[in-house]
Amino acid sequence: MWVYEHGIETDAAREAIWRLWADVENWGSWNAGIEKIEFQGPFTEGASITMTPPGEEPVALRVTEAREGELFTDEARFGGLVLSTTHRLVPLDREHTRVVYRMEITGEGADEVGPQIGPGITADWPETMAALVDLAARGRER
Repeated sequence: MWVYEHGIETDAAREAIWRLWADVENWGSWNAGIEKIEFQGPFTEGASITMTPPGEEPVALRVTEAREGELFTDEARFGGLVLSTTHRLVPLDREHTRVVYRMEITGEGADEVGPQIGPGITADWPETMAALVDLAARGRER
């Protein structure tokens, strides 16, 4: 298994961050790693997302867990590999939240392949998360 986690603290409202997460079709407004995105279903467990990074092939994701205002997990499968990313809101106090992204790569060959592909997938998380909380703090959800 390969694991990477990154977190940032913010005073943006948790509800505003959740609204941005739940507005899947507009993820590209704060995530530069998305060229195109398609979404089917309500933002709940079982929803399907097709995300196309710039210059790459589309990636099929499925929401495997969603607890409104708290967390959601999406999963991509590539052969015997499973890439699972949990996006979590951790209340620190009434006005502060820790936003945490955690990727786990499991399955056949994960110990070898994870260190090869994981860092490239997660490299932009600090910038992406900063853009997310900045947009949420400014209250300009789209």
